[in-house]
Amino acid sequence: MSDSAKKYLIIHADDAGLAESENRATQEGMLNGSISSTSLMVPCPWFFEMAQFFLRNPQLDYGIHLTLTGEWKTYPFKPCAPIDQIPSLIDKQGYFFPKRDVIRAHTKANEVYLELKAQIEIALSMGLMPSHLDSHMYTLGLRKDLIEVYQCLGKEFNLPILLSKKLIDLSGTVFKASELPKGVYFESIYIASFQDFTESGLSTFYDTVLEDLPNGLSLLLIHPAYSSKEMEQITLDHPNFGAQWRNEDALYFNSAHCSDLLKRKSIELIDWKHPLVTNLLGA
Repeated sequence: MSDSAKKYLIIHADDAGLAESENRATQEGMLNGSISSTSLMVPCPWFFEMAQFFLRNPQLDYGIHLTLTGEWKTYPFKPCAPIDQIPSLIDKQGYFFPKRDVIRAHTKANEVYLELKAQIEIALSMGLMPSHLDSHMYTLGLRKDLIEVYQCLGKEFNLPILLSKKLIDLSGTVFKASELPKGVYFESIYIASFQDFTESGLSTFYDTVLEDLPNGLSLLLIHPAYSSKEMEQITLDHPNFGAQWRNEDALYFNSAHCSDLLKRKSIELIDWKHPLVTNLLGA
């Protein structure tokens, strides 16, 4: 049977390193559940703990979740590069801005490059060997020059990047086809919406995705974290990808129901190191 006649899926947990409860849900999902990949947020307080986990478990797959925003009301992130080198990326207190609109309107591409290179180099200096680069809140899809920075970093560090017109659209940017830099854009991507969360529920959304998954390679983006006071405080006044959302993700992708559904639908879980992915996206 050819690859195009089979169903391959990366179940990818964003935001590793955000918090202890995020790390724990992701770790348990990768070791015992149905999470096949994740990516680490280097500027976050719990990055170090997650990095140590992967150094102990080198067989697992992880990338770097390149971060330019800190969207939480009482839990901002500071950059990794010296702040005097990246003034367009930070507020008066030296923290990342919470909104993508500020990135779109004001950030300078050369400063974005300096900050994201620093994030990657911190991870590499710890002995980590990431399989890919992706973008938190898909800020690197907001402008053509930011996409080009993204591509430049992928080439510099010989790592595949997640380029997607679908994720660009979800970030609120509209490009003409001629405006997009050349590259490999991957579109068989699934991510729950706030409407899915509030109306039918996340379990229903994920059941539908797995039941109807097309042949070939697909990517399902999730945000697992166990219910805790920590996550409630971090996601204060932020129900979109908030504490309840993340707990539902954690429970679903650590469940026997999910594992059984994958088997019943003959879906093969793979990660970014699989030849099908590296052949498609390259580095």
